[in-house]
Amino acid sequence: MRATDAVGRYGEDVAAAFLVGEGWTVLDRNWRGTRGELDLVGLDGSELVVVEVKTRRSTAFGHPAEAVTARKLARVRRLTAEWLRTHDVRPASVRVDVVAVLLTGRGPAQVEHLVGVV
Repeated sequence: MRATDAVGRYGEDVAAAFLVGEGWTVLDRNWRGTRGELDLVGLDGSELVVVEVKTRRSTAFGHPAEAVTARKLARVRRLTAEWLRTHDVRPASVRVDVVAVLLTGRGPAQVEHLVGVV
């Protein structure tokens, strides 16, 4: 596994633990659709939430959330529709969130949860 893949996987682990700590139920991790992958799919109450996780070791190239572009969000929306077609889940509503994880090497990971980005 490449170092960047390991950082990303660790960030997803941190994000999932954070969301479970907020009372969420994680339904899927790293779900592969026909044109990409959803990092996390979960339930926040009766709302289905698809979470794009971005992890960085520093802010030298910007805040992790800045890597979530309009193009990436459009892909996430398409994949969310595919996920819903292939799973027997009928949520009250659906939203897309971003969880930004910053690993500075000093202290615990910094987690920022951006709710309803689209």
